[in-house]
Amino acid sequence: MNCPIGVFDSGYGGLTILKELVKKLPEYDFLYLGDNARTPYGTRSFNVVYEYTLQAVKYLFSQNCRLVIIACNTASAKALRNIQQLDLPKIAPDRRVLGVIRPSVEKVAEITRNGHVGVLGTSGTVISESYPIELKKWSGGKVKTVVQEACPMWVPIVENNEIDTFGADYFIEKNIRNILQKDKKLDTLILGCTHYPLLLNVIKKYVPNKIKILEQGEIVAYKLLDYLTRHPEIGNKLTRNGKIQFQTTEATENFENKAALFLGREIKANNIHL
Repeated sequence: MNCPIGVFDSGYGGLTILKELVKKLPEYDFLYLGDNARTPYGTRSFNVVYEYTLQAVKYLFSQNCRLVIIACNTASAKALRNIQQLDLPKIAPDRRVLGVIRPSVEKVAEITRNGHVGVLGTSGTVISESYPIELKKWSGGKVKTVVQEACPMWVPIVENNEIDTFGADYFIEKNIRNILQKDKKLDTLILGCTHYPLLLNVIKKYVPNKIKILEQGEIVAYKLLDYLTRHPEIGNKLTRNGKIQFQTTEATENFENKAALFLGREIKANNIHL
């Protein structure tokens, strides 16, 4: 029986996480689920995001995923803790659900020099205050100041393939300028949305070289490899055939076209209903 690692996102951004996971753990099987019919999650309430994310997790469990990565900052911010603490003990105590925020936070603690950190994210992630809370909780006192900037136009820019346009430069420069003004001592900047790595070349044009930019994909992949090493009771149950499946709640043609932008290659997907 196939036991893939489940990777869930509200849309396409999680594909940037999946890409790095496959690069770091090529022998494992993966099942990617995008809830593209109900995206974006960033503007939805906590309760709705929690409900949708729990539905996706339960579905992935039904597909024999013993480990699920929530590759979405909004869902990690608004739903992960409840699912881990309230739902898993009742519905699947032997399975695990992990997110993308804590690995990023732990990495920040390693690389910041002066403790001044900035977060670029969706409105939902910023409003949740998840990054400031987690940075203070898990940085061992190394993070002193956290400023945030909501970037509502960045996801539409990516998903409409407007990356190399004047409009993209305008909005990215505007948001970068805003966050730099909030704290003149920033030395680390978190890209707190899985879409943002596709904008990295534009972002770098407006971020001073002295500021380190933290991308999530590689960090999450490294942390997952470490997690599986430390938790053989989970890792030993995962199958390793190098197989990747893609599923979406949207029309498969739409998903396949946009997924190619994120992965740099063509894929085939199946439609499912949550």
